[in-house]
Amino acid sequence: MLEVFIGAFSGIFSGIGMGGGTILIFLLTTFAQLEQHIAQATNLIYFVPTAISAVFVNYRNKNIDIKLAILISFWGIIGAIIGSIISVNTEVNTLKKFFGIFLIFIAIHEIITLVREKMKK
Repeated sequence: MLEVFIGAFSGIFSGIGMGGGTILIFLLTTFAQLEQHIAQATNLIYFVPTAISAVFVNYRNKNIDIKLAILISFWGIIGAIIGSIISVNTEVNTLKKFFGIFLIFIAIHEIITLVREKMKK
């Protein structure tokens, strides 16, 4: 039952474009008690079908700039290879700290964005 909740909750966040994988990693390490490396690898498998469905819906709605998507995808693949090599060679506790710092930066960015939007109104 826990897996159903985790999958559905992170899927909802993926569908609305808020980083379902980030939520998934947090939920897997916190509630399913998985190691950071395993949670991140699980996220990579989770990402494939959720990304395909999101691409389908957004392509159908003409929300994708194909040239930009190809350029970003190419460099994303290069970055993913580099990131995977770094991740595999990084101690679990260090990886957890980096992930926590990443989440803090995301939270700060979201708060700043909300404040700016409110100030414009």
